Amino acid sequence: MINNNQVENQLRAFGMSNVLLIEDLLQLQKKQGIDLGIVTSENEEITENYYPQFGIAIRNDAHKMSIYYDLFYCLERTVREIVSQTLSQSVNDADDWWNLTNIPENIKNDVENRIQREKDSGVTIRSENELDYTTFGELSTIISSNWTLFGSIFSSKKAVEKVMNSLNTLRGPIAHCSMLADDEIIRLKLTIRDWFRLME
Repeated sequence: MINNNQVENQLRAFGMSNVLLIEDLLQLQKKQGIDLGIVTSENEEITENYYPQFGIAIRNDAHKMSIYYDLFYCLERTVREIVSQTLSQSVNDADDWWNLTNIPENIKNDVENRIQREKDSGVTIRSENELDYTTFGELSTIISSNWTLFGSIFSSKKAVEKVMNSLNTLRGPIAHCSMLADDEIIRLKLTIRDWFRLME
């Protein structure tokens, strides 16, 4: 028969094994740059100190929408990478591609104003890269304005404009913390497939 001390020792050993296993998984996650869904201490702090202040319905909605935010974040960062790499490779001075390529003047002016507003607000600026201050719609305009470069990447200029316009519309509810309707979730998935098909 197992006594209380034995049960306590087994539970302690089990708990210690889990702590070591989680630590190993966190290290693997960090080293390999993969997401194993392991909660970090920063996540624990937010979960314990901030989430309880919000209603359960809002937290549930946030959890449902988080996957679409992640998806759009990855997509938008990928679009920015494609634009940046393509334009920087087209000029002799890759560090100054923003000034040396065909970026419409109104976009340059709007970006300059956004950067200045951010500096004036006293917060840490989001980036040293001007492209990170463009809107999703402006990214579409930059691609269209430099079609001689992007035509070798994408199959159709009109299709790129159509897909980017659709993505820009779908981005609104995600960026402004609204729930996506079921039809729009389907539309988002199909439009992202369309985006990648443009590069086949």
